[in-house]
Amino acid sequence: MNRQQNWRLFLSFLDGSGRFFIGGVIAALLMTVCDMLIPQIIRAAVDRKLWNGRTAALLIGIAALGALFRWLSTYLNARAGETLVKTMRDRLYSHIARLPFSWHASHSTGDILQRCTSDVNMIKEFCSEQLYNLVRIILMIVLALGFMFSMNVRLTLAALLFVPLIVGYSVFFLFRVRDQFQKCDENEGMLSAIAQENLTGVRVVRAFGQEAAEERKFRAQNEVYTDLWMKLCGYLAWFWAFGDLSSGLQLLTVVLYGAWLCVGGQLTVGGYIAFISYTNMLIWPIRALGRMISEMSKSEVSLNRISEILSAVPEETGVGSEDGAGGADIGAAEADIGEAEERKAPEIEFRGVSFSFGKKEVLKDVSFRVPSGSVIGILGSTGSGKSTLMHLLPRLYELPEEGGSILLDGRDIRTMPLKELRSRIGIVLQEPFLFSRTIHENISIAGEVSPDEFNRAVDTACISGMREEFPEGFRTMVGERGVTLSGGQKQRIAIARMLTEKKPVMIFDDALSAVDAETDSRIRSALGEAVHGATVFLVSHRVSTLMRSDRIYVIHEGRIEEAGTHEELMKKNGRYARICRLQSLPEEEGGAAS
Repeated sequence: MNRQQNWRLFLSFLDGSGRFFIGGVIAALLMTVCDMLIPQIIRAAVDRKLWNGRTAALLIGIAALGALFRWLSTYLNARAGETLVKTMRDRLYSHIARLPFSWHASHSTGDILQRCTSDVNMIKEFCSEQLYNLVRIILMIVLALGFMFSMNVRLTLAALLFVPLIVGYSVFFLFRVRDQFQKCDENEGMLSAIAQENLTGVRVVRAFGQEAAEERKFRAQNEVYTDLWMKLCGYLAWFWAFGDLSSGLQLLTVVLYGAWLCVGGQLTVGGYIAFISYTNMLIWPIRALGRMISEMSKSEVSLNRISEILSAVPEETGVGSEDGAGGADIGAAEADIGEAEERKAPEIEFRGVSFSFGKKEVLKDVSFRVPSGSVIGILGSTGSGKSTLMHLLPRLYELPEEGGSILLDGRDIRTMPLKELRSRIGIVLQEPFLFSRTIHENISIAGEVSPDEFNRAVDTACISGMREEFPEGFRTMVGERGVTLSGGQKQRIAIARMLTEKKPVMIFDDALSAVDAETDSRIRSALGEAVHGATVFLVSHRVSTLMRSDRIYVIHEGRIEEAGTHEELMKKNGRYARICRLQSLPEEEGGAAS
């Protein structure tokens, strides 16, 4: 996004917090006026010898009024900043939740979290500290220069000699640090991603004894990140050191030249005291302008990183998503389950489907028809494209216009609203995701489930024994991503979760890969009754899981190599038959040995 678009985005974030920022700015302006009046009262008191109770009361009253405005300004500014952060985070979360599956697959969780936290806070700090003070700084400069010119023009011009120097080096450092801030932000996202992956995958790290290797990886990235920040801190150190030097020289010039003018009778003692006060007051706003230029570069980087997320097209804005539902949750929690129950299982047709990830072609002209209510088996090795084919059906990946078509009852899925499409399709992935909630909540996550439906689902998925396995039964909390459960337990919970929704199309994408052969057989037998009438896709590398399917498709290197029933494919003596013999070989050898 360009700067103009970023500015419009920033203004949209101010919705809800703008009135607090305006109130805070008004209070800050009144506070500034109070601060600027005090040196003038002191000047008059010194020059006219007006030190009395009335003067003291006036000073105390103005100081108290300034303190009140300072409190009000601080409160409104804090309220505005926190409201801004809430608005940004709410918008980011809502937008990210509706981005397509392919977007999430290409962005690390750690980097996304870093943008939603550090970058959001950077923009908040810029608004509540830098941009917020801009109006106050301008007023301070205008009032201070006005009073200073009214007292002595030559001394004022001497004080202003250093302003071009301060602004000049601030602009110089702006261009120096902008790219460095970009590198620091990007590497912070990489560091967050490494930490997030290791914390969520701690069992794998421990199981393979890779603690030292992963620690070295983290330390290496942390060292790169630290070096970048040290280089940036070097720039900032020179920036502030040069600022202190120039500000000190400015004050020294005013003190010496002002004293000379005062001795020569061209400046009163009260005016000299007030002049030094105004010069001290000007040092902060002039330097703050330079700091604002520096901070602006950081905020611009953060705003760009946030705008990259918000400029990504969510699913509800795509063709066929006019209902605005969208979202990557294929469970379609907001779908009307009762309506889905009444729907008849659709006839599905894949017509010349081709799909690529970048330049890598994954599917090549895949065509087959699935009659309503049939059970389809899909066999293929790792990387053959079988999972990608199933992800295209609920539009987790969007099928390009030139990539053929997928039809449900003769209707192209690209023309269907996502809510309607996903309310008809349930899917269990090979690596299901479980939330840090109870087992019961994970199973019934799509909505309220009656006790009878819940019990039927857990019986079909063969997890009813978990009531006795865990101390609190189905009310047991599972760890993050279900870390306290085995792979087979997570898959069976995911199967139960999908069964509670009673979708007319069910996809089991290698959903029994982590289950032992005996449990696999029991689940398949129970599924035969549970999914009666639904169109079912069984994706697996196990022949035993697929052999009872109405029709089996063997996918190899993105193409359908064989198709038929188990018996027909065995007679062809092709790839399917070879895989079947290889998988049954251990059983045959075991039987011969016994």
